[in-house]
Amino acid sequence: MFAQSERIEGKIVKNFGETFDVESLDIKTNTSEDFKVIFDVSQSSSDKSVINKYIVTAARFLNMHANEGMKKEQLKVAMTIHGGAWQDVLNNEAYKEKYGVDNPNLELINELTEAGADIIICGQTASFRGITKDNANPNVKFALSAMTALIQYQKNGFTFIKF
Repeated sequence: MFAQSERIEGKIVKNFGETFDVESLDIKTNTSEDFKVIFDVSQSSSDKSVINKYIVTAARFLNMHANEGMKKEQLKVAMTIHGGAWQDVLNNEAYKEKYGVDNPNLELINELTEAGADIIICGQTASFRGITKDNANPNVKFALSAMTALIQYQKNGFTFIKF
């Protein structure tokens, strides 16, 4: 039987990405290195009033490593958004017009950006779906494509994680 663990509030992204303390680790976290990761998100919640759990993963990544003693400066996070996740980067007005509810990802993306994360919309998806700088969350960066951003970030030492 496993003991119930208490969730730990994040040190970097306060309102999202709670984690657990894990004891008796066999693989220790090397807290002296820098961790650079680019997450690739192409899925969203089917219920448009529910936050995208894949975007939350970036907050969990930052928070769990900070809870292990890593400094914010050691943690570099980027995320490409494309495919079925395109609507998650809309500003609240555009999202509400389309789905009738507030964008549940808006504050999460804002807090990730404040924490130094790059949230990147695929320019090809954006063009196909009619996403512009006028109807997107202003914290979202536009790239030629998700593929282009993934290549460039990986060439700059970021590790690729696909959902």
